[in-house]
Amino acid sequence: MAINVPRNGNGVRSRGMARALAAPVRAVGRVLPRPAARHAASGNCFPQSSAVVDCGLYVDGVRQPGRIGYAEAFDAACQEHNAFVWLGLHEPTEEEFADIATTFDLHPLAVEDAVKAFQRPKLERYADMTFVVLKTARYVGHAELTATTEVVETGDVMLFIGRNYIVSVRHGDACKLGGVRAGLEERQDLLAQGPWAVFHAVTDRVVDIYVEVVDAIEDDIDEVEVGVFSRSSTDVQRIYQLKREIVEFKRAALPLARPLDALTSGQVPSVPLEIRRYIRDIADHHSRVTEQVASFDDLLTSILQASLAQVGIQQNNDMRKISAWVAIAAVPTMIAGIYGMNFDHMPELRWAYGYPLVVGVMVLVCGSMYRAFRRSGWL
Repeated sequence: MAINVPRNGNGVRSRGMARALAAPVRAVGRVLPRPAARHAASGNCFPQSSAVVDCGLYVDGVRQPGRIGYAEAFDAACQEHNAFVWLGLHEPTEEEFADIATTFDLHPLAVEDAVKAFQRPKLERYADMTFVVLKTARYVGHAELTATTEVVETGDVMLFIGRNYIVSVRHGDACKLGGVRAGLEERQDLLAQGPWAVFHAVTDRVVDIYVEVVDAIEDDIDEVEVGVFSRSSTDVQRIYQLKREIVEFKRAALPLARPLDALTSGQVPSVPLEIRRYIRDIADHHSRVTEQVASFDDLLTSILQASLAQVGIQQNNDMRKISAWVAIAAVPTMIAGIYGMNFDHMPELRWAYGYPLVVGVMVLVCGSMYRAFRRSGWL
């Protein structure tokens, strides 16, 4: 059933009027049968097929007991003082997200980004909502770095932040939010700051994983660097693969600097002052990640150039060795070729000591050439 909700002077629907008109519809909906997908999304119990991971109602920083659907939780949050609802979703489909978008009055452009995922980190402000996109990343462990090793796995976390709600949408498993929610619920003083406290906790976890990724990549770079300057052969493709993985990580982590700067500089008035101080700490950690990643890129470029130079030096050494052995082998070949000619009149051809003399000359000349090449470093 569609409801035409009156709008205020700015063309924005009145939220109180919308809730008043929607309440009878929800009451009828509890009696009449509803489609399975819609029931899974808005009921009090969420089956395994539902995109809803968790839904909590928080009043003065304390989670209210019991399980409650997001529609009822949102109505309660709007009626309570200093209350909000945190709805967590994992890879919702367009159909699963439709009712949620209607309930929280989310902007269609932001909803489209949240469903499709694969967005760049950004912060967008709408009438009464802020939409934030975070790129998550985690280090993929491996026994040995090869030309096809996946080093960094990325994902997305989208946050819809309003006055009485925050909707988190996660894509991928690079940063799970279950531990973030559990840890934040133990800090009631911080959670009492409202939905932006959840933003801080989620972003802080994302950036902390960035730091872990950077530390792990540094170990891989050290391993590659040791291989380049050791006697063992170095695979240039391994260096190039690691460089590509770092580029992917840069695309995920570096653009977050602009949203953090906008929040710390006060461009979003709805952010509490206390939360803004916490966000500055996140920005400092993110700056460290940015600087390290930039240095990694330069270091890998230098390692790649050094590896190519090592390959060139090795090829030159091989060519010198080959040339030295060819020169040594040319002496007996030349002497044997001359005395292999079928002429009757040749010096020392009939001499009894001709053969030992020729062999001795070959050994003497080849030995002298070998010694000379060894002294010059060709052999």
